[in-house]
Amino acid sequence: MTYNLQPEIKVNHAAQTWNSYEEILEELKQQLDDGKKTITLECYPGVYLSELEEHLLNQLTDVRLVKADDFAYDAETLTKKIAANMTDDRVFGIMSHATLDDFYPDYEVKQLQKELAKEKKAVVVYGTGAAILQPQPDLLCYADLTRWEIQKRHRAGMPNWKATNEQEDNLKKVKRGFFFEWRVADRLKQSITDQIDYLIDTNVPEQAKMVDGTSYRVALDQIVEQPFRLVPYFDASVWGGQWMKKQFNLDPNQENFGWAFDGVPEENSLCLNFSGTKIEIPAINVVHQRPIALLGKKVQARFGNEFPIRFDYLDTVGGGNLSLQVHPRVDYIQDKFGMPYTQNESYYILQASEKSTIYLGVKEGVEKAELFEELRKAEKGDYRFPDEKYINCFPVKKHDHYSIPAGTIHCGGPDTVVLEISQTPYIFTFKLWDWERLGLDGVPRPVHLAHGEENVNTDFDTAWVKENLINPFETLQEDNESRVEKTGLHELEFIETHRHWFKKEVNVQVHQSVNMLNLVEGEAITVESLDDSFEPFEIHYGETFIVPEAIKEYKLVNQGDPTKEVAVLQAFVRNLS
Repeated sequence: MTYNLQPEIKVNHAAQTWNSYEEILEELKQQLDDGKKTITLECYPGVYLSELEEHLLNQLTDVRLVKADDFAYDAETLTKKIAANMTDDRVFGIMSHATLDDFYPDYEVKQLQKELAKEKKAVVVYGTGAAILQPQPDLLCYADLTRWEIQKRHRAGMPNWKATNEQEDNLKKVKRGFFFEWRVADRLKQSITDQIDYLIDTNVPEQAKMVDGTSYRVALDQIVEQPFRLVPYFDASVWGGQWMKKQFNLDPNQENFGWAFDGVPEENSLCLNFSGTKIEIPAINVVHQRPIALLGKKVQARFGNEFPIRFDYLDTVGGGNLSLQVHPRVDYIQDKFGMPYTQNESYYILQASEKSTIYLGVKEGVEKAELFEELRKAEKGDYRFPDEKYINCFPVKKHDHYSIPAGTIHCGGPDTVVLEISQTPYIFTFKLWDWERLGLDGVPRPVHLAHGEENVNTDFDTAWVKENLINPFETLQEDNESRVEKTGLHELEFIETHRHWFKKEVNVQVHQSVNMLNLVEGEAITVESLDDSFEPFEIHYGETFIVPEAIKEYKLVNQGDPTKEVAVLQAFVRNLS
C-alpha cells in the first residue's frame, strides 16, 4: 500500500468524450455541418493558442477565425493599466478586482460584433476573452489549464498573457498570474461554466481531451458528494530533502524535493475519469462552482468561494533550514495587498531525527530595532545573522504540533518532514534571512525586511511561545476504541485540528465545515459512508484528502495491522456555531 501519485475520481455518468485533437476536430466539423454558425472557444491564460491553431482551428474550412487576444489592449498599455496591482516588488502585488472585459476597448469590441453579425461564413472566436467578443454563440467551448502546468510553462520561457516578458524572472511571472491573470480569468470562467457545451483539457501539450459540458457539470455535482484527493505535485527547493523521494516513489534522478502540494485547491488539480478518458481540471473549479456543498453554508458565508485550508509538505531530510520568516497580520494584508485574511499556520511533525528543530518566536528581551538592524546587515552580505542570539530554537519529535500565528518569527530546521497546515493566502511569506543561500536560479532569494519589521511581534517571546504554541494537546474524548485530541491551532487562528487515534474504526463529524485530513500514522484506511451514499475511499499513509461538508458525518476504518493504532489529523474551520 503506497502513496498514490495519480488519484482520480471515477465519474458515474455516461459522458461523451474525445481523446485527441483529431477526434475534437471531427466533432467541431460535425457541429458546423449541423448548422452551428458561431463557435466561441474561451481559453485560460497559458493555453497554447498556437497548438489549437495548428491542430484544430486552421483545419476548419470556410470559417472566419478571430483571435480574441488581438482585440485586447496591447502589451504596453495593459501592463500600464495593471501597474498599481503589480507594484515594483519581485514577489508581492495587490489583488486585482477587475474583470477581463476591462482590458478590451469597448469601441473595438462593439465594432467587431457589428461586423460579425453581418458575416456570411461561420465564425470561430478563440483565445482569452473570446466569450467577451462573442458572448452568445451557438457553441461554447472552454480550454482549461491547471496552475501548476502554467507555472512550468513560465519556467520554460512562456510569457504572461499580453506581455513580452519571456526572459523575466519567474517569480514576477507567477506574481502577475496570482494577482491579475488568474483572478480575471476565474471570474469569467465562473460566469460561463453553466453554459459551456464542451470542456477541453489542455494540460498535456499535443494531447488535448474533451468532455461534453453536461457531463462535466454532473461530475462537479458528484465530487462534492464524496471524499476525494487532489492530484499532488512536487517541487525542488534550496533546502529540499530526500524523504519524500523515497517514501512517495518520486523521480530518484531529481536532486531533491522540498515541497509537496497535496492539499492546495488553488494550485492542485483533479483527475476526472469518464469511463477511461481522464480529464484534468483545476481543483479551484469545484470551489468556485459548488461552494456551498463543498465548504458548507457557514464557511461559504464567511469566506465566499474560497477554500480556506491548505495542507502541504516541507522536507528537509538531508537538506537545510527553511528561510527565517514571518506572516502578516490581518489588518496589514488587507491594507497592503487586498486580501481578506492572512496565513496563520502550524507545523505538524511527520518525521524527525535527533537533529530536528524548529525556530519559533524571539528570545526574552529582544528589541525589534536591534533585531532588524542585524537582519539588514545580513541582507547586505558577508555577515551571518546571529540567530542563536535572537531566535528560539526547540528540538522536535514525530507527532509534535506547533502553532504559528501571524507575527511569529519561525523556521523549520534540518532533518524534518513538516505537514504544514495553514490558512490559504500562501504567497504572503516575508523572508527575513535565508542562511546565506542563493535560490535555485543562482540569484539571492528575496527578503522583505520592511514588511517583516511591520509584522514581527516581539511579545511572542520564549515564555509566551512555550505556553501557547508548543504542543497544545487536549484530550477531547477517549474510550477503549478510540481517542480524539485537540492539537491546535492557537486561539488567534480560525482552523481547528483534531487527531483521531483508533485501531478499528471511528465516526467523525464535519463540524459544519469542509474537512481536510491526512493519515499521519498507519498503513491505510478507508473513508466510508454511514448511509452508503458513496463508495469506500482508500487512503494511504501520508495522503491528504478532502471530505465535503455536505457529507456531515463519516467513518474511518483501519485497513492495516488491527493491533496497531492509526492516526488521522483532521482540520476544519471552527467557531461557527
